[in-house]
Parts: sequence; structure tokens; C-alpha cells
Amino acid sequence: MTVSSGEVVALLGHNGSGKSTLVKILAGVYDADEGAEIQVPAPESSGRGLHFIHQDLGLIASLTAVENIDLAKHLKKRALRPFRTRQERSHAKDLLARFGTDLDVTVPVSGLSPTERTLVAIARALGDWQSTHNVLVLDEPTAALNADGVGSLFTAVRRLAADGTGVLFISHRLEEVVELADRVVVLRDGRVAAERLRGDFDRASLTELIAGGHLESHRTASGRDFGPIRLRVEEVTGPELAGVSFTARAGEVVGISGLLGSGAETLTGAVFGSSARTSGRVLVDGTAIPPENPGAAVKTGVVLAPADRRRLGAFVTMTARENITLPLLSPLRRASGRLDFRAEKREARQWMDDVDVRPRGSIEKPFGLFSGGNQQKIVLGKWLRTRPKVLLLEEPTQGVDVGALAGIYQLIETAAADGAAVVVASSDTEELCRLCDRVLVLGQGRITAELSGRGLTEAELVRATLGGAEAAHPSFAHGGSR
Repeated sequence: MTVSSGEVVALLGHNGSGKSTLVKILAGVYDADEGAEIQVPAPESSGRGLHFIHQDLGLIASLTAVENIDLAKHLKKRALRPFRTRQERSHAKDLLARFGTDLDVTVPVSGLSPTERTLVAIARALGDWQSTHNVLVLDEPTAALNADGVGSLFTAVRRLAADGTGVLFISHRLEEVVELADRVVVLRDGRVAAERLRGDFDRASLTELIAGGHLESHRTASGRDFGPIRLRVEEVTGPELAGVSFTARAGEVVGISGLLGSGAETLTGAVFGSSARTSGRVLVDGTAIPPENPGAAVKTGVVLAPADRRRLGAFVTMTARENITLPLLSPLRRASGRLDFRAEKREARQWMDDVDVRPRGSIEKPFGLFSGGNQQKIVLGKWLRTRPKVLLLEEPTQGVDVGALAGIYQLIETAAADGAAVVVASSDTEELCRLCDRVLVLGQGRITAELSGRGLTEAELVRATLGGAEAAHPSFAHGGSR
């Protein structure tokens, strides 16, 4: 793909299509494969001529706008020299004036609006440009902006493009893409699947290009009989959540899907208590669980296998035996209260066999030395051993090799067959269609769609996810189309 001077190119694709990997290669976080080639005009003053604005803007909230803009420059060139206050303030004001704003550059960034913070980040990115012939990469820059903020940002982007800057614009909000982009490039499965010029695409056609016509496999009936409602979530609010309500029955697998910032990544934590729940109720078999109290959740029968299993789901320096038995030690204690180590070893060995951890019998091996798939099996094994009523899973096969995939799916289905209500939050559409009886789609902290039966296909799930982003962030009219 190419980005020309003065051109706004939108890079599109669903979760897992390769957008994030490509951006990280451009930014130097990842190395490109051997034989790959990236050509960027490289003005002497600005490295390779690539500049990035990520969704997490990377600003220091306690510092002022002018300090954020000039911090990196001072660290590189003048770390031990006095700060030229008047000169730096003037420079920052001149940069921001290009976008039609005269915000006070002496107040902490924490006191600025989301739009103003985004403009500060852009000003920082172009602060050392000696030429406008650079490439600016904007990765989901509108996620925290309202309609007016989006309009201000687009005005700034158009001004940069008019001066000769090439812009790579990454967004899931297709109405914004239709308004701003001169050209779109669609990734699917790590390859360029389509490319369209302005006038040859609209929201409907982009949705079809992103979803792809081949994603039509649907969930086959599980054959399980669902029991009574086991988990009830009522109007839960918290980080990225704006009042979510749903139920899950005994024996049912419910999926949670949504784009970054939709609330899909924080919902399971709010239910379990590992992240904030500011209002709403969570009930298991009619018993309410207090907010931000994972211990109470576990006692009620709710367990969580988090996405970051090494940091949040296990003790990496402890053995597999210790990790598996730690959540439930009481059955392994003698009358004196001391731990029966023989009984513990038998229990750990039995559960490691049940969840198929390889190599066999490696109960004394530290958790951190197992492969990703075996680590996940250990985490699942330790919670399944407690016979949970509700099993919450975040990205259950993330970092798992193909060989372990089927085994983990089988463990999840077995838990449901044994009567647990299973909730799976995943960015993998194929996985959700494979595992779930129904999938809830979130957008801007609310449930925007529910898919089940023959309506639960990858294509429909992609469409619903993109539609959820649009529904929760209404289309806008700024005028000034390019």
C-alpha cells in the first residue's frame, strides 16, 4: 500500500486483520519479516518521517501542554540546559494555532478537553518537522471525542493534508471514513483485501468489504439443555460501561464482542469485581455480589480467567501444583489444619491429566516455564476444580498454539455441560461463533445487538460490531468534504 503527499488513506479491517501489527512495524515496535520493504521520505530533522498518534495519546496529565510538546526534544537535546519558557510557549502556541485553537498551553493536560488533548498530541508529533512532507498515522483518534470534537480534529487533518502531509487514518467508524478519506485500504487475514477511491465506497460497501463474503459459517446447535438463569447482570456501569444488563443460564455459553473502547474488555472484570463497578447489580442464583470484591465472587461461585494470565491469572514462579490447588485448599487439609501434601499432589496430578497439561506429571514445574496453551489449561483447571457456577473468560485462546486450541474449547464446553453459565469475551469472531450459543455486541458501553442461532455468523457478527460503533456514536455533519 502507499500513502501520497496530501492524501488521507483510511486503513480498515476487523479485529485480527493485521492493522495493529502493521502500525507496530511502521513504529519500529516489531521488525518486519525478512524481505519486506518500507520506504518513507526521511527529512534529516525527523527521522523516517513517520509520526504516530495512538488512541492512548501518551500525554503526561500532570504536565502542561507546552511541557508535553517539548518534553521529548529536551530529553534528546537539552536535558541539562535551562528551560526557555517564553520561547517554548510561543512555539507551542504557533503549533496549535495551525488548527485554529488558542488553548492555554500553561494549564495541565488533565484540565483540557479530549479534543484539545488530541490536538496537543498532534502538535507534539509535528513539533520538529522542518517539512510538511511527512506521514502522520492516526490510530482510532476519535474514540474519546464527541461529534464537535471529531469535526475539529477533521479540520486539523484537512489542513495538514492541504500542506502536503500524508495521513494514514485508522478507524472503525465508517461514517467518519466516508467523510474524511480520499482512499480506503481494507485488510483481511493480514493481506490487502480491497482498495477503493473516494466516490467508490459508502458505509454499506465498506461493511461488506471488511466482513468478507466467506465468513458465513454459523454456530451449530450445542445439544445442551439450558437450565435456570444462573447469572443476572442489571444496569452495570463502570469504566467504559454505561448500563449493561444481560442474563446467562446454566449450561449456556454467552459471548461478548465489541471494538476497543466499547466496554467488551471491561465487562467481565466488572462482573467479577476485579475492575470498578460504580452502579448496578450482579446476582448469581439470586445472591447479589458486592462490587470490587473478587473474594466474595469466588465464594459465590464466580471465577475469572483473565486475558493476561501471566500477570493476573497465576503466580508464574509457583509450580503447577501450587497454582491448581491454591484457590481451594480446605479439602486438602488434615484435621489439625495442616496441608496434606500427598493429597495435594494427587489432586494436582489428577487435574493436570483432566485438562491435558503437557508434559504429563510435571506438577512441580514452575508455571512460567509452560507453553501458552498449557498455562491456559492450568488456569482453567484451577478454576474448574472449584466447580464454578459462573465461568468468565477473557480471550481464552490468546497466545495459544493450534494444538491446544481444541482442548481448551472442549474444557469450556464441558464446563457448560456440567451446569456452569459461561461468559466468553473475545475479539476472535470465529471463536465466538464456534463456542457461543449467543453473542452480545457492545458499543460505547451498551449492548447494541444480540446474535444467536443461524443469525450467528462471522459476517453478521462483524456487521453488528461495526454497526454498534456507529449506533453508539451517531453520524455527524461537519461539511467541508474534501
